[in-house]
Formats: sequence, structure tokens, C-alpha cells
Amino acid sequence: MTHTRRTFLRTAGSLSASAVLLPLLSCGENANAQEDTAEAAATDAAPAPTGSLSSFGLQLYTLRDMLPGDPKGTLKQVADMGYTQIEGYEGDQGMFWGMTAQEWKDYCDELGLTMVSSHVNINENLAEKAAQLASIGTEYALCAYVGQQEGEAGWQKIVDQFNAAGKTCREAGIKFAYHNHAYSFEESGGVVGQAYLMDHTDDTVDYEMDIYWVVTGGADPIEWLNRYPGKWKLCHVKDRKKGAPPEDHEASVNLGEGSIDFASILKVAEEQGMEYYILEQENYENSTPLKSARAGAEYLGQLEFA
Repeated sequence: MTHTRRTFLRTAGSLSASAVLLPLLSCGENANAQEDTAEAAATDAAPAPTGSLSSFGLQLYTLRDMLPGDPKGTLKQVADMGYTQIEGYEGDQGMFWGMTAQEWKDYCDELGLTMVSSHVNINENLAEKAAQLASIGTEYALCAYVGQQEGEAGWQKIVDQFNAAGKTCREAGIKFAYHNHAYSFEESGGVVGQAYLMDHTDDTVDYEMDIYWVVTGGADPIEWLNRYPGKWKLCHVKDRKKGAPPEDHEASVNLGEGSIDFASILKVAEEQGMEYYILEQENYENSTPLKSARAGAEYLGQLEFA
């Protein structure tokens, strides 16, 4: 059984302003995992990027069916694909998948990988997590999800929570950011949550644009990049299936096979201060997680901004 991030977040219980949950570690019963591993063993190392991006990363949730059973082997395959950056998330084995923070960093260093960010549960031991991330040079702790809020009062509670989280992270020596979903761009009680957050959080709060979810929420990524220059520091480069109806939230596909014009969007993103470009994929139609991650690395390595 494979769980998508959204399925988990919907079934894990209702999310209040203070109940910020994370992606679920998949049950891991993916029949393609062994196929992926065998295939990867015979794959040559990826060529150096030739496009507009000199470096790019992978959100490890993309490989959630493989990572828990073989963290080191999974990271090795990520590096071999040509990724030089990773974004983590919390699972049953923590942020470092059974290793200490230093052991994780040492192994990533061996592979030429830098953990630039991690999605964390900001409701539990944030100061401790921020200190751990700071100790290995990770730049960002991110909140992955808060859910739709009820009007201005609901979103103000999130503003207060994020400002407090930003202060905690700054005191630890790292930065804090929020990763949007489709609901962030949908009006509730006369308020568009993403705008309210970005208009009212202080300078300790940055933002990660999940481009797929901006589009799914009916918004224009370029418009939002230009509206808040310098505030979007990271992005999830995740494609959306051509012709998928707006209500289809489970429509991510391999980069370059979907409907999103990344060449134009990422050009504006760079102009407006984007620092990290991170692939994430949640569905693998006619593919496997490892094949999709590899295809994404090839796409990003060759992508020329428009």
C-alpha cells in the first residue's frame, strides 16, 4: 500500500492551527523498490549540468518507499543521478534515518550531497531540531502543511505560530520557511491564506514555493514570484499532468511530461531571489520512484531558462 502525502494528511486527523503534520513515511510495500535498486546498480554516473541550473536538489519524500529500508544506499543513488542537494523530512526514524546528525552529514559529504533543508514537525521539539540542523550546516527548517484556516482569525494564529518558529530557528542559527499547498491560494472567509501569511509574517519567515500546488490551486506562479520578490527562497519543481482537472490533486508526473512551463517560471524565480530548486514527485504513472527521480535530474540538468 502506497500513501500519498495528501492522503495521509487527510486521514491523520483534522489539522488545527497548531497541528502542523508532516509527510507520512510510506508503508514501504512497493513492489518496484527492488526493481529500482537492481536497475540503479547498472546506471552510469550522471553528466554535469549543461543548462541554466548549476545545482539542484531532491526532496527525499520522492523516494519514500526506499529510504527507510536503505538510507545510505538511497542517498548513494541520489548522488549518482547528479543531485548535489537534498531536502529531508521526518519519518519514523527521525530526520536522519537512524543515524546521528553528524553521521548523516559525514556520509552526505562523502557523496557530495548537501542537506539544504528539511521538513519538520514544528509542534514538537523545534528548538532541538533546529539545533541539530544547524550543527550540520542545514540552512532551512520548513513547515510542510497547516491546512485551510477559517478566515483572518484562523490565518492570524498561523502567522503568530510562524513568527515564533522563525525566532526559534534564528536563535539556533538557521532559517524557517513555509511550504504551500493548493489550499494556500484558495479563499476562505474572504482571505487567501498565502497572501495573508506573506503580508503579515516578519522577516524570520521565508517561503518555499511548490509550483505544482500553486498551479493546482488556480494561481499563477510568476504572478506570485513577482508579487513577493525576495521572499521565495526555495521551490519544489514538480510537474502536473496535462489535462488534469483542477480537483485532481494526485496528478504529478515526470518533469517535462506535464503542463507546467518551468523554463519561464524558473527564470523569473531566479530573478526574484530563488536560491534552491528541489524536485519532488508523488505519483509515478508508467514509472517508478527511482526512474522518475533520474528523469527529473536529467531534465533539470539540461533545462534552459526561457
